[in-house]
Amino acid sequence: MSLPNLHQVTSPAHFQSLLQQDLSRVSLLNFHAPWADPCIPMNAVVRELAAKYPALLVLEIDADEQDDVAESFSIESVPSFLLLRGHTLLSRIAGADAPALTSAVAEHLAPQAAPLAATDAAPAKPAVVDEKDEESRLRALMTQSKIVLFMKGTPAAPRCGFSRRMVGVLESEGITEKEGGLTTFDVLEDESVRSGLKKLNNWPTFPQLIVRGEFVGGLDVVQEMVENGELREIVGGP
Repeated sequence: MSLPNLHQVTSPAHFQSLLQQDLSRVSLLNFHAPWADPCIPMNAVVRELAAKYPALLVLEIDADEQDDVAESFSIESVPSFLLLRGHTLLSRIAGADAPALTSAVAEHLAPQAAPLAATDAAPAKPAVVDEKDEESRLRALMTQSKIVLFMKGTPAAPRCGFSRRMVGVLESEGITEKEGGLTTFDVLEDESVRSGLKKLNNWPTFPQLIVRGEFVGGLDVVQEMVENGELREIVGGP
């Protein structure tokens, strides 16, 4: 069934032209990738929402093919969903969370609700994190096996193209969880690990490869090390 409010984005210019048609309209941006299994059921959910809400502009965006658009919205994993009104961000949903997406769409397309009554409850105090304890935890994770890969998602279900490619690079070198010696950690499951490793390793993105407790690098660095044989040298041995 063809839906008049659902469009496959083919270029940044196409994306902008669709968005500019009505800046008062609510738009749902569905960032997906064909290799990411969690995207399959969520794409079906998005089509159901497009059919249920004809006033909703639904834009399907392949995050790999339209990487400029994905980067402009700081998309770090798929599936990811953004709700906009014109160019104003209303909501961001990361991951295959159908209830959260459905609720967000309903909220922003429904008449504006009355503000919630104020409560007398005092705001919760932020937890105090001991930086030394946190660093000890991170280093323990980095040394849990000889080779540790901090990535988005899992080898079987990566959540970003860079993580998927890193897994492929390591597999080409015979470095897999099945073969032993490799442990992976999904940083999307633990924000403190995700933010902490960026600071500890002075590296702003993922995946991050660790060998014998030492930070090696991201995808580009590891690819270069594979090409010049350096990765085999540092991985070899007990």
